[in-house]
Amino acid sequence: MAAALGLALLLGPRIPVAVAFEHVRFETARFPTDPLQVHLERDRGERVEQPAAQVIDGFLMKPDGDGPFPAVVALHGCNGLSAGTRDRWTERAVAWGYAVLFVDSFTARGVSETCSGHVEPYRVADAFGAFAFLQRQPFVDPRRIAVMGFSAGGNAVLSAVDQRDIALFAERNGGAFKAAIAFYPQCFVNGTMSAPTLILIGEADDWSSSDVCRKMMARRSGSGGAVRLVVYPGAYHDFDVPSFQPGKHVFGHWLEYNPAAADSAAVEVQRFLADHLAE
Repeated sequence: MAAALGLALLLGPRIPVAVAFEHVRFETARFPTDPLQVHLERDRGERVEQPAAQVIDGFLMKPDGDGPFPAVVALHGCNGLSAGTRDRWTERAVAWGYAVLFVDSFTARGVSETCSGHVEPYRVADAFGAFAFLQRQPFVDPRRIAVMGFSAGGNAVLSAVDQRDIALFAERNGGAFKAAIAFYPQCFVNGTMSAPTLILIGEADDWSSSDVCRKMMARRSGSGGAVRLVVYPGAYHDFDVPSFQPGKHVFGHWLEYNPAAADSAAVEVQRFLADHLAE
């Protein structure tokens, strides 16, 4: 019975898709890269300089009709935008009734990957730039926008709802995300979130440690948005990516598709979005 219910939730009512992906371009958000410096300069009454925005790419899809629809900003991992992940999660979310903007953080910057240890501080700016872009679309409800990310994109998701600096980001970008979903992130935040947050990770993941996420949950103060951590026994990094079947080593880490974890995660995501982006 539980399995049947999960499948029904996963498939959900089919909502017609108006068109295929629309390639869009938008500016990244404008905010200083060093929040501590901003706070210090404000205390001294000094003017805070903002870096110039960059124009990046994204892929937009929406349900059929005029809306306004709730929406999701999606962020790829350190290996760049995978068409498989983009198509799979976007088409699924659109079928559930959400507009989706999948951000491409690398193409416009001439970046191929950042898995080799490159720092990518611009990912949060990209998330808020996509947020502002969606707010301007007449078919999007600007009060109901979530952010979802995978691996390094999941790291950016947690930073985008980290309550320590969210006020600084939100005031420059017209608001804040209403909910956040992070797939197999590195949980290097203190766990105090500005919005309800769902974290999905494999227990066997040797790239993003589930133990670090558990420790983050243990030290949470209880303030801020609710955080739900789901750990899948026996699942590795990229457990939702069918192309990693069989599994293989990539950048020194084992990646492997786990269909049971992938199906469960899809149900978790659908429920979470329905709970937190409802009118």
